[in-house]
Amino acid sequence: MTTPQSTIYPGWYGAPQGPPPPPPPPMLGPQRPRYREPGWTIWPHRIWPLDPLAAAPRRLLMLALVVGVVGAAFWRVSVLSVGYPLIGLMVLSVVYGTAERRPTCSEWLGITVTVALLAVPALLAAEWLGLLCVLAAWLVGWGTLAGGRTWTAAFTGPFVPWLLPARVIGWVRRAVPEGGLVWRGRPSAVRIGIVATVTVVLALVFGGLFASADPAFARLVGLLVPEWNPFEAYARALVCGIVVCFVLFGGYLVRFAPKLDALAPRPMRPLPNWEWALPLAVLDVLFIGFVAVQATVLFGGHAHVLQTEGLTYAEYARQGFWQLLGVSALTLLVLSGVIRVARRQAASDRRLLRILVGILCATSVVVVISAIHRMWLYQQAYGFSTERLMVITIELWLGAVFILVAAAGIRMTGRWLPRAILMAGAVALLGLAATNPERLIAERNIDRYEQTGVLDTAYLFRLSSDIEPALARLPGPMRVCAMYRSDDRDPWYEFNLSRWRATHDGTPRGDECSQYRRKSR
Repeated sequence: MTTPQSTIYPGWYGAPQGPPPPPPPPMLGPQRPRYREPGWTIWPHRIWPLDPLAAAPRRLLMLALVVGVVGAAFWRVSVLSVGYPLIGLMVLSVVYGTAERRPTCSEWLGITVTVALLAVPALLAAEWLGLLCVLAAWLVGWGTLAGGRTWTAAFTGPFVPWLLPARVIGWVRRAVPEGGLVWRGRPSAVRIGIVATVTVVLALVFGGLFASADPAFARLVGLLVPEWNPFEAYARALVCGIVVCFVLFGGYLVRFAPKLDALAPRPMRPLPNWEWALPLAVLDVLFIGFVAVQATVLFGGHAHVLQTEGLTYAEYARQGFWQLLGVSALTLLVLSGVIRVARRQAASDRRLLRILVGILCATSVVVVISAIHRMWLYQQAYGFSTERLMVITIELWLGAVFILVAAAGIRMTGRWLPRAILMAGAVALLGLAATNPERLIAERNIDRYEQTGVLDTAYLFRLSSDIEPALARLPGPMRVCAMYRSDDRDPWYEFNLSRWRATHDGTPRGDECSQYRRKSR
């Protein structure tokens, strides 16, 4: 009698059909850190890796504290003064002075332009110009520290400081030992704090007694020592923290800059020449026709304005300005698209691209010249103002943009173009500052007053102390009504060259100046 044999079927409880699969091969090299592990970062490692063992240099921390204290004493954020170039120069000096490498040529250019922009608030008193220069210095300075050559890097570089606090906190924490900062062979931090406290108390007590005993000494102390109150102490502490962050953020970027160029979109697939050349050629023909047919409109000047029925100077200038903005924006958009899709492999492809792009850039420059001409006529007719000078500056910068685009087309390389365009804007702003715009406005309006007897004193006397030299040509009862004369003199830590040179004797009381402060046109 045979025993029945059990049959084993492959399945969940059955025998496996074959040998188990071999284990996966071990990975070569260290694995990337996972979430919440040391070195983990939200940024891809190809763009901005994080070194979990890197620590900030001790000398960078010490110098950051020193610069922070100096910034708290000298820098007033709301006042255009010498504090801006001083802090900017100190921050950049510490950042690059403590680095293990020297600045490159492009970084030297960025440093120079940044410091030059920050010097404007120390020289001129025009608040609108100082604000523009400070903003431009932020863009150029942080863009230089972040690096990169693409448009993506140029646009994202100024925003990198807002992403640094989490990285810098860990970087600084690893530089401080568990027992705190200890100097061997030197006094401890506690003893230094005690000595500093005793020194401050003695200076306050004896300084107060001497100030109460002698009015002249009290005035000297008032000029040298800022007035301290709880709000001022909080503001000074905040400024100190901001300056320290500037130094630490810059020091981190110099050592661990992100690769912002890796964020740029990949090159597009080239199109056949006829697909992009035909629309661009039609656009070139339109530009050439517009410039040729509208020559009298572009360069007609006074005669064209006066002979055209219903055309005023205001309409003439505004038409040119908005024409420029529309043409420039659309043209740059078209050029950026053409450059991305055009072929450049063969010599004929490059020749075609150069010809069509060159025609478009050249005709756009003609429109720029036309708009500048129109705005200049408008100012001669109605007077100069800060807004009109800014319009001319923007137009000059846009004209330089088209020239740079044409140069990139000739060389058939544009890696330098984004930084060059941004630097051209900064240089245009520096050029505007070099003309001392408010003084230029006052001089031109006073020239017009001597010829026509018309002067908008309500606008002129609201300008800053930059117009002081130009007011010497006005009659005495008129020039003393400038509003800046009523401002108090600045303390030493708020030094500004223009305000220091100006007269601060106050304006006449009563109705002597009321007639000059009403709009005269």
